Amino acid sequence: MKNTFTLVLLVLTTMVTQAQITKDKSLNVQLGYGISVPYNSITDVADKGVFAQTELVLKVKSWLELRPYAGLIITNSNGKDLNNNPTFEVSETKAFLLGGKARLRAPIPWVAPYLELGIGTSIGSFKTLTAFDAVDKGGIIYHIPLAFGLELGKNNNVDLGFTYFFQPSVKQFAGAIAVGVTFPLNN
Repeated sequence: MKNTFTLVLLVLTTMVTQAQITKDKSLNVQLGYGISVPYNSITDVADKGVFAQTELVLKVKSWLELRPYAGLIITNSNGKDLNNNPTFEVSETKAFLLGGKARLRAPIPWVAPYLELGIGTSIGSFKTLTAFDAVDKGGIIYHIPLAFGLELGKNNNVDLGFTYFFQPSVKQFAGAIAVGVTFPLNN
């Protein structure tokens, strides 16, 4: 199942990037403050880390973009919850992210809100330890990316947003507040 999913994702990404339905192509690079949070927890735990991602931006319409992506998120537990109290609960992710998503955006200069949704895979190690769940897993899992934010600037080439990767099989979600810059690619 995992190999089939990965193969289908790669084939679809290749087909979309080679298709002539796109008007413009760009590259978006994002860096941010990463977090991972368990689905079920008795304390307010969110483990912190770093997030980096690169997206190939394929503009279909002024309001629709397809975005195959590759990224990295690394979060570690410091043994404390959000109130700085000691906790045994852990939600760690060390993963390479790969997938595709679609961005719906308001084509407004200077401040354009957007919403993204897609499907992808996380490759790495995942640990979710709470009073309700005990997951310590490595390998390939699927995730569902969801993002929202604002494209800023005259040409909307600066991106400020929140991005999340829901990972049901390891009972957690990882995410980030990230800043990105978009660079046009010459044909």
